[in-house]
Amino acid sequence: MRVLVTYGSKRGGTEGIALTLGQALSEAGLEADVRPAGAVRTLSGEDAVIVGGALYAMRWHKDARRFVKRYRSDLRTVPVWLFSSGPLDDSATKGDIPPVRRVRELMDLIDARGHATFGGRLAPDAKGFPASAMAKKSAGDWRDDAQIRAWARGIADQLGHAVAA
Repeated sequence: MRVLVTYGSKRGGTEGIALTLGQALSEAGLEADVRPAGAVRTLSGEDAVIVGGALYAMRWHKDARRFVKRYRSDLRTVPVWLFSSGPLDDSATKGDIPPVRRVRELMDLIDARGHATFGGRLAPDAKGFPASAMAKKSAGDWRDDAQIRAWARGIADQLGHAVAA
């Protein structure tokens, strides 16, 4: 079974989550294809899709939003999950954070099966406004590898694949 993991990422943190998801899905016996949302040209051959986007000021990355809208008809025909990254603290590891309103609307548009919010990452030397200002107070990496991998195993289970411990 082939799973596309695609993402919108400005500073690489969400890309890292997508790569971890792809690796965990591969370890579970699935064929994972990890690509930036802007680089996807077709969903032909994909049996399931995971779409992720970084959150900036409570908005999902534009590439992720555009991907869902562009492929909405195709996405309604396969199992789809969405993820967000962004909290610059440990809140995503302490409990479920529901999708922001616009992501919830996209989920409804394509009948997504689920959503997860993972901690984000912001380098201390981030450039541009407001990232450089935020980095002074909130620089760090709050992505939780175990949480990301557990979510991927749950998806593999839903798709009917046994997962190695």
